[in-house]
Amino acid sequence: MLRGVIFDLDGTLGDTLPVCYRAFARVFRRRLGVQYSDRQIHAMFGPSEEGILARLCPRSADEALAEYLAEYRHAHSACPRPFDGIPALLAGLRRRGIKLAIVTGKGPGSARITLDIFGIGDHFSIIEAGSPSGGVKPACMRRVLACWGFPPQAVAGVGDSPSDIRSGREVGIQSVAAAWAPGADPELLRAFGPDRLFADVQSFRGWALAQEGDRQS
Repeated sequence: MLRGVIFDLDGTLGDTLPVCYRAFARVFRRRLGVQYSDRQIHAMFGPSEEGILARLCPRSADEALAEYLAEYRHAHSACPRPFDGIPALLAGLRRRGIKLAIVTGKGPGSARITLDIFGIGDHFSIIEAGSPSGGVKPACMRRVLACWGFPPQAVAGVGDSPSDIRSGREVGIQSVAAAWAPGADPELLRAFGPDRLFADVQSFRGWALAQEGDRQS
């Protein structure tokens, strides 16, 4: 019985990784005089934006974060909507009484910008952002489970990266690999042993809505 779903954000609900790359690149070019590639920026992920900027711009971290969030919002014009099918998926799950949460490595500021632009924030009862100190997804997932009071096996964790799969398995929830982003590598995700892998939103929706949610939750 599926009673809750915990979603990652970037690459799972929308194609927002390019937005992150563009915003970081502009801040780093302006403040550090360095042009980082998308691959180099991706390698910095783990800490939230606050942590990344505090490490690379230690003397002006607050100003750099404000600049990043402004650039992030501006760059989001290239990604104004979530993936096709996501709004209908979220609405359908809620109608079945299935609770929804987000656990993301993003900081709270950029997460809120994305959810506001996508217009889907109201679907989620809990939003757990990342930490400046590094990856904390298992701890965040455990807080969601404690708040909901559901056993881990009644909850699915949906994400597009190996770290999402590892976190879900560590916590004991059903690990679902989201392989529907343009840059997704299904075989890489499969190698990390998710309980399920879906190549498109509609396939996941069909599986999730076939589960017996608790309408009274």
